[in-house]
Amino acid sequence: MVGKSFRRDCNYCGSRPGRAFEEDITMAFQPIFDVTTGLVFAQEALIRGKDGRSAAQIFEHVNDENRYQFDQLCRTTAIEVATAAKLDGKLSINFMPNAVYEPRNCIQHTLWTADKCDFDIKNIIFEFTENELIRDAGHLKNIVETYQKFGFQTAIDDFGGGYSGLNLLVDVVPDLIKLDRHLIVDIDQSPVRQNVVKSMQSLCKDLGVQLIVEGVETVGELNQLRDLGVNLIQGYYLAKPQFESIQTEPDCVLR
Repeated sequence: MVGKSFRRDCNYCGSRPGRAFEEDITMAFQPIFDVTTGLVFAQEALIRGKDGRSAAQIFEHVNDENRYQFDQLCRTTAIEVATAAKLDGKLSINFMPNAVYEPRNCIQHTLWTADKCDFDIKNIIFEFTENELIRDAGHLKNIVETYQKFGFQTAIDDFGGGYSGLNLLVDVVPDLIKLDRHLIVDIDQSPVRQNVVKSMQSLCKDLGVQLIVEGVETVGELNQLRDLGVNLIQGYYLAKPQFESIQTEPDCVLR
């Protein structure tokens, strides 16, 4: 059954001390739009309880003993629910770097699930949030480079709102960067925020990284970002997360 916990003696993921994550989970999906075409660039999988509980309520049950199993369960559940919802395109999955003990071993159950669901791994993006305190930058770099070798894309989520900022980017260059909501709130009224976004666009272009802006909640923010040349945008103004289903059209008119 989708969302049921699996045990650490699973044949596909090696062994690691820790308890199973016992909560039944599922996913909601929020699209990231390419506003130049109006098409979906990717769907981000967001954890929910099968009974409708929020992500915050689910995370209350995560601890050091079950973190590894929780991270594994989120990955496989995202693929399974996306397949059931008939997702056609890219799927962005959040993962927890501090839960990964060895990237090649820890990816095996994800690969097995993708194969079972006939889901192309080249359509998977792994996001790690800058809000998680990274204990070992070298370990994170190894994870990202290993995932890229497998054919996955990687993204830094909440960039500019967490612990590391540009220090993290010096050590780890992902395929995508998602700017934190704090950097774009009321951007249409803030020359400072406009200049920050323009600077990030230039930096990303030089590094060969795609820029995504998340958390767009007003028409003013959307129009300003479009005027700045930002193409990949996510936020409640365009579409809210859909419980176990896929939304392919924005709620607003993209001029």
